[in-house]
Amino acid sequence: QVQLVESGGGLVQAGGSLRLSCAASGRTFANYAMGWFRQAPGKEREFVAALSYSGANTGYTDSVKGRFTISRGNARNTVTLQMNSLKPEDTAVYYCAAKPDGRPWYIPLLWDDYTYWGQGTQVTVSS
Repeated sequence: QVQLVESGGGLVQAGGSLRLSCAASGRTFANYAMGWFRQAPGKEREFVAALSYSGANTGYTDSVKGRFTISRGNARNTVTLQMNSLKPEDTAVYYCAAKPDGRPWYIPLLWDDYTYWGQGTQVTVSS
């Protein structure tokens, strides 16, 4: 059983940066597609970013393009989400997700496409 643990959330002023990390226990993400989702209070959960297992393909929701970057960490069992130029509307609980899938270009976009999910980390951006 894979367990995902997010870290790096916190409180930051608008325009600042945060780096979220997701670590898996028990195995590497070598053949996993990875994703980040978020849910703000009173809103539906939404897709943020995804990375194919090969790293050759990434996808982002329009509101974070040019500001957020998803990548594999130095350790094979981590994935990071670098968030720059943060805005108050980025405030949410951020969740990491993983799906075992060997297709090099495949990036799952839906929550239910994934197999494993973390418990979430809070990101709060003050104005």
